[in-house]
Order: sequence, then structure tokens, then C-alpha cells
Amino acid sequence: MPQTIAVLDFGSQYTQIIARRIRECQVYSKIYHHSTSAAQLRAEGVVGIILSGGPSSVFAKGAPMPDRAIFTLGVPVLGICYGIQLMGKLLGGRVGRSSRREYGHGVLKVKKPGRLFAGLPRSLRVWNSHGDRLVRLPPGFVPIGTTENSEFAAIEDRARNFYGIQFHPEVFHTERGVDIYKNFLLGVCGANQDWTTKDFIAHAIESIRATVGKSRVILGLSGGVDSSVAAALIHRAIGRQLTCVFVDNGLLRAGERAQVESLYARNFKIDLRVADASALFLRRLRGVTDPERKRKIIGRTFVTVFEQSLKSAGADRAEYLAQGTLYPDVIESVAIAGNPAALIKSHHNVGGLPARMKLKLLEPLRELFKDEVRAVGAALGLPREVVWRQPFPGPGLGVRVAGSITPERLNVLRAADTILQDEMIASGWYWKVWQSFAVFLPVKSVGVVGDERNYADVIALRIVESKDAMTADWTRLPYDLLQKISSRITNEVRGVSRVVLDISSKPPATIEWE
Repeated sequence: MPQTIAVLDFGSQYTQIIARRIRECQVYSKIYHHSTSAAQLRAEGVVGIILSGGPSSVFAKGAPMPDRAIFTLGVPVLGICYGIQLMGKLLGGRVGRSSRREYGHGVLKVKKPGRLFAGLPRSLRVWNSHGDRLVRLPPGFVPIGTTENSEFAAIEDRARNFYGIQFHPEVFHTERGVDIYKNFLLGVCGANQDWTTKDFIAHAIESIRATVGKSRVILGLSGGVDSSVAAALIHRAIGRQLTCVFVDNGLLRAGERAQVESLYARNFKIDLRVADASALFLRRLRGVTDPERKRKIIGRTFVTVFEQSLKSAGADRAEYLAQGTLYPDVIESVAIAGNPAALIKSHHNVGGLPARMKLKLLEPLRELFKDEVRAVGAALGLPREVVWRQPFPGPGLGVRVAGSITPERLNVLRAADTILQDEMIASGWYWKVWQSFAVFLPVKSVGVVGDERNYADVIALRIVESKDAMTADWTRLPYDLLQKISSRITNEVRGVSRVVLDISSKPPATIEWE
């Protein structure tokens, strides 16, 4: 395995971004709980430690603290924001309250470039978010950068390779932030740039083979990015020992089942079993209008069908259930000082099945972020439309038909959505947005087709930009593109008299309508 940089998490909303910035430098990072012992870090061979920021004050009762022994490991340490204040307090300096809180843009004046700011301008725009500041340096430290509100905005103890900065280099608002990290990782820690897609695939294949041996593996394939990349990677490692199960719930987009069968069964030669349960799903959903009830019915029915499919696929002889779980799902962190950003996320791929069926979990992507998964998928030969596929909800079109679900409404929605996706791809906008999809509204609207009055349903277009789906804004598509999409839908899809554009942001609206 590659060398590891440990990121100790003190509850910062930016902790995952820190880990990603490190990996962008082709250095492997791993997030640890702030209280992780120095002995464990030593045993895992970390070559550097980063103390994340956090919402707490070092003056607060019960403020999160690291194991003091991390400062005796002999490896470089970089404290960020709350991290620099911790270093000040624990290493013999003094922390005080700022006369005013620094939040937002600031200007860092580099007094001494040293190794941390090597090759960087003497003045940098940085992003601040803190209320406390260092007022007396610990023994051995010297100031190397200042801001308007802090004479110790950047400090170093060159003899011990300890550094502290009061700002956040991981956010895009900070100028040359990635270069600051690169200087610490390569210039101070001496880390090797050995975290590459090619190396990950090689290590993952070796690990899968060693773990699985001659056992069989079952994977629930959705056609989405995560499960698709997991399937391709596992198949590369163990071939026909992998069986994939795809459930057709009757709520798929146009041609989706055929695309999955073509790609995986024919092109990749994966053992793919398709369970057509569309009639069962639609029967159980008949007349249901409440969105939460829809989701629960779809979820429960999926588990039932999936279990039956596993038995018919020979899961009784399998030992492993594979899932496309990613690193953000499994980061071990707890709520710190009420900070919701640090809560544990539960696995959500196929909830409950491993325990009931006594299958061991195989999660080959659990060390990766989404962008890294896409890179692995591309390297494994998955087509662009799979690697860069937009998010699609687990309940499928069931939550994109507002109100009750019928085969007729689903057909209208599929036709309209196909036109939207075709035009988005043809114009190049599909690859620029987070999501673009159509929603069927059970609202009748008067229209005119030829010389006849038309009284039909309404289609809403939902097209949003986002980084992580936590917040989103509606996309300002060119008017001529919107006109073309609307014109095609109203002219080509029977049962639609009007197309409307959703211009709601999240919050207050959600991305999906239900």
C-alpha cells in the first residue's frame, strides 16, 4: 500500500475536502477520529499528520483533543485553524480571543517562505473562519506569515517539522491552496506520489483475490456509477466468480434495462441475472400518492425481490455480497460539539441483506471519493455515459411521477425525459450540470394541437448545478435550448400540453420533487 497521511478530524466541515486535496497530489490520505492513539498511527506507518479545523474553541469545556503523544512520533505535523490553536495550547504557547472574528477572505503576508510557502507569492488571498488566535508562540516556533488580525497566521518549528496555519488552504477561495499542501506533503513529509488510479486498481485486484479466494460473489447492479465500477473491478479480479443481479422494477428510464444487459452481459461478459419484477412493483404502488409511502413500498419490495433473485442466482453458495460503498459513507467520525458535519453515515446500498443472509461484505471502493471512482471506471474501460452518469434516485421514476403511478404516466414521462437527455447530450450541457430530468405533474392544462383543443398533462424540467447535492441552484440554460426541448416534448409526446421550468434552489426546495 502507498504511504499514508493521517487527517485527524476535529469536526470540520472541510475534513473530507482536506483528504481529497491530498489525494489530488497523488498522496494517499486517511481520515481518523481526533482521539486516535499515537500508537495506532505509528503502527499504520503514517508519514505525516494534519490536524483539521473544527467548530470548537480550545477554551470550551470538553473541547476535542488529540493524543499528545502524536507530537513525539517524529513525523511532520500541520495544524489548520483549530489545529494551530491546539498546537499552541498543547506545546507551550498561548491562545487568546480575537478582537473580532475573522470569517471570509483575508490576505496572508508571507514573511518567510521556508518549505511551506516555497515557490509561492509573498501575498496570498486566503479563507478564514475562526474566533480564537495564537497570541504567544510555543518554544521553537517562529512566525512565517501574518494577516491583518493575526501576527501568527502561519508558524513553523523547522527542527521538528511542525507547522501551523490559521486559514483553510483546502477551499477554492484560498489562492494556491493545493500548492501549500503539496509543499507540506512532498517538501516536508517527503511523501511519495504513489496514489494513482493504476496503482489503486492493481492493489484492489490483488486484495479482492486474496480476500475472496475461490468463493462466489453476488452484486446488486443498479447501472449507476458506483455499482458499475465495483462490478467492473471485481470482474477484472475474479471473472466468473462474480454474479450480478439487476432488478427491473418497472420504474426505469427508457431503454435502461437493455443498456445494462448490453454493456455487462455482452461487452464485459459478466454473469448478469435480470429479475423482471415490474408488474409486482406497479401493483403494490397502485393508487399510492404519498411520497414517503411510495419510497417505503419500493424499498421493501426491492429487498424481497433481491433476496429471491439471489437464491435463484445461487447465493446460497456465495460467501460475499459486493457493494459500491464509497469513502464518505464509511468515515468513522462522531458528532463533535453538536457539529452535524461529522456524523457517521450508515451503509445504504442494500440495507439489512448481509445480516439476514449471512454474507460477508466486499467493498472494493470504500477508500475512494466519487471523482476517484469515476477515474477508476474510465481506466477499466467503462463508457463515458456510465462513468459520468448523473445521479438517479433509488426509487427511480416512482418519485418523478407526482401523485399516483400508472403505466401510462410512466410512458409519458419516459418519452419526455428521453427528449430532454438527448438534447442535453447533443448540446454538451449534460456533462456540465449535476442533474437534468423531467417530472410528470398530474395537472391538466389546456393546449392547442392543430385546430383542436387539447386538455393534457404537464411536464416540469428540473436542471440543477451542485457540487455534492447538499445545496443546488437551477441551471441557466440557453433560451434556444429550452425552447427546443419544450417544443419537441409538446409536439412529440402524446398526453403533454405544457412544459414548465423549475427555478427553485435547494434549500428551500429539494432536488427531487418527491
